[in-house]
Amino acid sequence: MNQMYNLNLDIIDFNINQSLEEDIGSGDITTDAIVSSDRKAVAEWISKEDGVVCGLDIAQTVFQKLDPNIKWVSYMNDGDQIHSGERIVSFSGNCRAILTAERTALNFVQRMSGIATQTRLAVQLLSGYKTQIMDTRKTVPGLRILDKYAVQTGGGKNHRMGLYDMAMVKDNHIVAAGGITEAVQMIRKRSPDVKIEVETTTLEQVAEALNAGVNFIMLDNMEMEKMKSAVHLASGKALTEASGNLNIKNLQNVAETGVDYISSGALTHSINAFDISQRINEIYH
Repeated sequence: MNQMYNLNLDIIDFNINQSLEEDIGSGDITTDAIVSSDRKAVAEWISKEDGVVCGLDIAQTVFQKLDPNIKWVSYMNDGDQIHSGERIVSFSGNCRAILTAERTALNFVQRMSGIATQTRLAVQLLSGYKTQIMDTRKTVPGLRILDKYAVQTGGGKNHRMGLYDMAMVKDNHIVAAGGITEAVQMIRKRSPDVKIEVETTTLEQVAEALNAGVNFIMLDNMEMEKMKSAVHLASGKALTEASGNLNIKNLQNVAETGVDYISSGALTHSINAFDISQRINEIYH
């Protein structure tokens, strides 16, 4: 549940190449017509709001894909708090590369910074509680590694990366298996060492999951009083995770139940892109 996922550089490189190809296609019509290939430029990124920066190494790589000789100076590190009007990075190199790569680089950083900013807010709201905030698998297809890295950068925890690193028994699995006990038994027979979490909506299901010896119990869309009872039942036997329509507005109420984790898909599926502006300060030969 608390595993820190290492960034897979091969996947990230693929994502960057694919994103540039998607945007550039047969060529940047506007830039190639206006800017000669030998022109150089000095540019900078300015933050237009307060928040948490994330993805700067990704942005540097994007620009260097089009100009390996880009000179990059970062005034921030991933995870740093930044304020509106502050300079994030400055860089210089081929002017065509700087203009053509702008949107792709910003798309990565604005999304990742938006996730990190929203996660940091959630972490701050939970300060003083034992409850920790986690992400889910509700990420942009192909960008899960970066989405989850951004959650880490904001101070949150990662849930499972995919279907392969933890067993999650959800309502439809329970139906397919014939019950919680049967589902857990099938998983343990096939993968005896894997950690298992079961989604529950009633106290009876919580009790059955505990009797089956699961590691984590998800309390899905439970009312506060029922959740408190479920947390009490699970105490010392399994870790608990609250889930279902959880967001910044109700995190503290849920944390007061004593639940170990809150998982929120909103950390990655309902974020606002962080506002950053690229500006060119000089063009030269």
